[in-house]
Amino acid sequence: MQDSIALVVGIDVGGTKTHLQAYAGDETVADHVRASRDWRPHHAADAADWLTELIHHALPAGSRPVSVAVGAHACETPRQAELIRQALVARLGGSVPCHVVNDSRLLVPALGLDKGVGLVAGTGSVAVGELPDGTAVQVGGWGAVLGDEGGAAGLVREAVRAVYAAHDRDEQPDELARLLLTAFDAPEVPALGAALEAAQEPSADWGRHGAAVFEAAAAGSAIAREVISEGGRSLAGLVIQLAERGAVTDDIVVAGSVVLNQPVLFTALTDTLATALPGSRVHPLRVPPVTGAVRLARLLRQSSLKGL
Repeated sequence: MQDSIALVVGIDVGGTKTHLQAYAGDETVADHVRASRDWRPHHAADAADWLTELIHHALPAGSRPVSVAVGAHACETPRQAELIRQALVARLGGSVPCHVVNDSRLLVPALGLDKGVGLVAGTGSVAVGELPDGTAVQVGGWGAVLGDEGGAAGLVREAVRAVYAAHDRDEQPDELARLLLTAFDAPEVPALGAALEAAQEPSADWGRHGAAVFEAAAAGSAIAREVISEGGRSLAGLVIQLAERGAVTDDIVVAGSVVLNQPVLFTALTDTLATALPGSRVHPLRVPPVTGAVRLARLLRQSSLKGL
């Protein structure tokens, strides 16, 4: 009987979509994208079941994983990651080495670097780095209600706050207010708060209206421009926090559709970093983050072979 094809598997579980790639040597054997619906990282057994089903569905018949690396959205602590890793190893038969980290930790290896900061600003925002001894450090990523400054949801939240402040100053609604009222189907400025509170999933429900903030800035809203600039400074603040905690910040890898596609936000980020951390280099990530998961899976495979 012909032996099955041994594959290294990398998985990026994002807040919206999940991307799996599997390789036999340098050959791509699977490249699969699906929605991240029903991803439950705070329940290790459910998360492992979800990942196992994904692997079995995405890999072709006659193949098997020999190492799996996962970057997982909302996987916030080493304990959480380890519980998922243990459960996944058990689901895969007990002999397949697995590695689980927060999805933002895929950015640095995706660029081929060994150390640095990964900064994500998409729907939400988070930054991760490492201390010189390899200990992982994470700041931000606290969700739309409490954090995610500089991400789409956080920008919308702060835009509503700014519009409320202008209303309290008895200013007439500007373009930002008008666009937010349209986006949330609210009749007047005081109703925006209730519209935010009615969201079933604040990160997604607020974040989908992030374009209104950038559209208002382009139309001349000074309030929107300041909200965006402050969002960029807040993103830089995450990296500065990591530096203050001793993380290696020589290289900063930036990803996320919001920060990479909005020059005003990106410029506010880089200008602040240039002043606060002048020796750092900022790298926009132009390859899929799953590339980092594949690299981690390859390193895991190499390590397991050395241990045989």
